[in-house]
Amino acid sequence: QVQLVESGGGLVQPGGSLRLSCAASGSAFSFSFYAMGWYRQAPGKQRELVARISSSGSSIYADSVKGRFTISRDNAKKAVYLQMNSLKSEDTADYYCNKFPAWDSWGQGTQVTVSS
Repeated sequence: QVQLVESGGGLVQPGGSLRLSCAASGSAFSFSFYAMGWYRQAPGKQRELVARISSSGSSIYADSVKGRFTISRDNAKKAVYLQMNSLKSEDTADYYCNKFPAWDSWGQGTQVTVSS
């Protein structure tokens, strides 16, 4: 059984930065073989893919975050990160990590609020 635990969210002013972390656990989970993604869900909106990273480390970003967010991974730690810079109010959402494509099961997420 795989567990994904997100952390690092919080309240930040527009233009600020946050770094989200996701720790994966489960002895049967071969983390390094999977593409991983960060997803977000804003109030009243559907969950969307923000960024994904392949098992080899190549990344793809949604147009809305391109140039501002950076996804990375540490296979030894079974962790994936999202560095978010130049945050905007429209980045306010609950952020989740999951493999790509996503499993049906999600972690608790971490809340990001961008507001002055």
